[in-house]
Amino acid sequence: MKNVIITFILTGCIATYAAADNGAVNTNNDSRSTGEGISYAFSVSSSDQGQKEDEAYSSAQDALNQGDYAQAADGFDAVAKMNGSKADAALYWKAYSLNKQARRNEALSTIKELRNRFPKSNYVRTAASLEVDINRASGNPTTPTAEGDDEMKMIALQALMDQNEDRALPILEKILTGNSSQRVKDKAMFVLSQNESPKAQQLLGDMAMGKQYPGLQEKAIHYLAIEGGRAGEQLQRIYESTTDIKVKKEVLHSFVVSGDQERACAMAQKETSTDLKKEAIHTLGVLGDTKCLRQLYKQATTVEDKKELIHSLGVGGDTDGLVEISRNETDPVVKSEIIHSLGVFGGRRAGEALVDMYNAAGADKNTKNAVIDALFVQGSAKQLVAMARKETDPEMKKRIVSKLSIMGSKEGNDYLMEILNQ
Repeated sequence: MKNVIITFILTGCIATYAAADNGAVNTNNDSRSTGEGISYAFSVSSSDQGQKEDEAYSSAQDALNQGDYAQAADGFDAVAKMNGSKADAALYWKAYSLNKQARRNEALSTIKELRNRFPKSNYVRTAASLEVDINRASGNPTTPTAEGDDEMKMIALQALMDQNEDRALPILEKILTGNSSQRVKDKAMFVLSQNESPKAQQLLGDMAMGKQYPGLQEKAIHYLAIEGGRAGEQLQRIYESTTDIKVKKEVLHSFVVSGDQERACAMAQKETSTDLKKEAIHTLGVLGDTKCLRQLYKQATTVEDKKELIHSLGVGGDTDGLVEISRNETDPVVKSEIIHSLGVFGGRRAGEALVDMYNAAGADKNTKNAVIDALFVQGSAKQLVAMARKETDPEMKKRIVSKLSIMGSKEGNDYLMEILNQ
């Protein structure tokens, strides 16, 4: 069967070649076979069409750049009618040129044509912005709530920034309380937060307090935090006035956005809830307020609080602080946490401190094991090799060698070769 198929294919190819050759003889080599002729003619025609479109588009662009909007509009109209690769761009620039001539109705009709013919074109989004400008210039500003398309709502909302406050705020409120998508509501909140008028700020503050539209409270708190210093006092009032743990946590997160170390520290010092205190301590670590964290550590009475503070000191990059508290800490669980944090967060300074802890540990195997693990996490093979050379306890030495065997470092491998050659 396979041979039959191959024979059939070869026979077809020979027949096609013979026909083409015969056609070439009949035309005295002055023309191609019929199939090739059609392909060639189409290629030439397509090439010519593309060249004509490029020339027409370039000419229209020249007219546009020279401010001859009437000629530009006619030129882009001609390009659009060619239905080539530049048709969508031509329709946009035609609408732009018509608008420049104050022929707004024609411009809007052209935008509608662009949207209908090329719904996925990137020019549709740009044209939507132009449409908003045209409507506004005509005295018919686009009302976002009347638009069915989210993208149009986004553009119209941005346009509200330049409109009368008394007109803008009711529309924003209607969007926030209506059935608009979350994306549009987020944009509405952003527009509101950027408006510095007393009415806009009052509305945002009321939303953040939960007085209006409780479902948007957390987002309002976030945008309030973006404003920075002036909103700090209000955020603190929100934290102190609510019993909602979720809202309190959102306020703590907002302190990271605003960089408010002072208020985050105050919340951590006053908070009695274990869960919220942990969140406040973590916030301080992210903010890098290691001064407050050190002070809180001195006041800490529970192992859990101390462990959280140690972790946050590590997050804040306070290697010196961790080393300092390790010298006075006697609780083995807490000390192991300090050593672990030094391994995870510390750098060269931490490595040196860990080796000192190991050497000072004496017969304390728990501390020694914690240091070995921390140096392993840190990738400090050089320090581990130095410790192995000095270690006299076979069990501890074996543990160090075990870690070196899976690190794949040059220092570690060289030391392993020494052991093998002994």
